[in-house]
Amino acid sequence: MISAILVMILLGVVLGAVLGYASIKFRVEGNPLVEKVEATLPQTQCGQCGFAGCRPYAEAVAAGEAEINQCVPGGNNVAKHLAELLGVEYKPVGGEEDFGHKPKMVAFIDENTCIGCTACIKVCPVDAIIGATKLMHTILADPCTGCELCVPACPVDCITMIPVKENVSTWKRQFPIFELKKVA
Repeated sequence: MISAILVMILLGVVLGAVLGYASIKFRVEGNPLVEKVEATLPQTQCGQCGFAGCRPYAEAVAAGEAEINQCVPGGNNVAKHLAELLGVEYKPVGGEEDFGHKPKMVAFIDENTCIGCTACIKVCPVDAIIGATKLMHTILADPCTGCELCVPACPVDCITMIPVKENVSTWKRQFPIFELKKVA
């Protein structure tokens, strides 16, 4: 019995050492350009760019397979930073050259119409919707990114998007949250 335990321990140590060596020897470095592009994006994971999230979009932009102006929540500010980062010509998001970004929108649930199906909760990428099955749901305005993924998911059309007026109490810094330097 003790010899079997010792054999298992020895086998575990040997396999652990082999895996440790393999992880160092065959390490795959990430593309630093993808990392910089992803850091510029707002991380809402909304899919409005046509990709499953911010990482796949960043990979496509870095590979030249996607345009820099597809991030709707980031707006023209992100498009300008991506153009600067990649050294390409700036293209406005949705032709909004003068506005800088899409106005912030927040989802609103008509509580009298909500049937509590939880379909909106399942698609919300930032957990901004609270509620329980067969009970009314509500939206938390602060975490809501206005990605509009909940609107088509609702079977009773009780969700609408409402623009948030910017003033001193509702203004938040636009993306990205750091200063980018041109890559040589």
